[in-house]
Amino acid sequence: MFVFRLLVDKKQFLTFLKLFVVAFLLNACTEKEDPYTDRSVEELYNTAMDKFEAQQYQKAAKAFAEVERQHPYSNWALKAQIMCAYCYYEAKKYDEAIENFNVFIQLHPGHPDVAYAFYMLGLCYYEQIPIIERDQKPSEQALKSFQEVLNRFPNSPYAKDAKFKIDLVRDHLAGKEVDVGRYYQRRFAFLSALNRFKEVVDNYQTTSHTPEALHRMVECYLALGLKKEAQEAAAVLGHNYPNSDWYKDTYNLMQKVAPETLR
Repeated sequence: MFVFRLLVDKKQFLTFLKLFVVAFLLNACTEKEDPYTDRSVEELYNTAMDKFEAQQYQKAAKAFAEVERQHPYSNWALKAQIMCAYCYYEAKKYDEAIENFNVFIQLHPGHPDVAYAFYMLGLCYYEQIPIIERDQKPSEQALKSFQEVLNRFPNSPYAKDAKFKIDLVRDHLAGKEVDVGRYYQRRFAFLSALNRFKEVVDNYQTTSHTPEALHRMVECYLALGLKKEAQEAAAVLGHNYPNSDWYKDTYNLMQKVAPETLR
């Protein structure tokens, strides 16, 4: 009977211990949540700025959101919206940043900071651009946002960097097209490969990938027995990029496979 009594007490103790731990954790979680209290807009905004300056970006974002929540019609509310979005950007919480910048653009299309919001949208997508082997949706979204800055706000302080990044994104997208084209070419799907290389030549002709695209077009045309088309592509390459290594390779290839076209 003594042993049985001891086991019962032990079970009761373990049950009590589990309940105590659960109660402690619940209490700890409750203590972490800031209770709602009405505060002045200045106090809320300064609190948010303190968190921002301490690089506590996610906490700062929530604090700026509280400014708008408690004082939606104050002059500080719009500034808080922008700062909330920017804090999420700094925290690399791009989805949240994009959502907040989009809300600002939709609600305040005539605000002076709309150009900045479009630019930051572009940056959010730009910093998520993957390697060329992966889906390029972020690249396309970045291009769209930066182009919006150029089209609607050409004199804004963000236009110059937007144009620079547009060139970089376009080069990246051209690289994706060439990569897919090479994939088809390796599998002898020459027509599909040609479509990819033509896309670069037609729509990304100012990028660094155009010489290779022209050379690959020559290879595909020759593989299909289309020597005239190969000669035309080679002529374009030679005219625009006479000193490139790609033209040297093209010239050697044409000399070997279709020497009569070089006369």
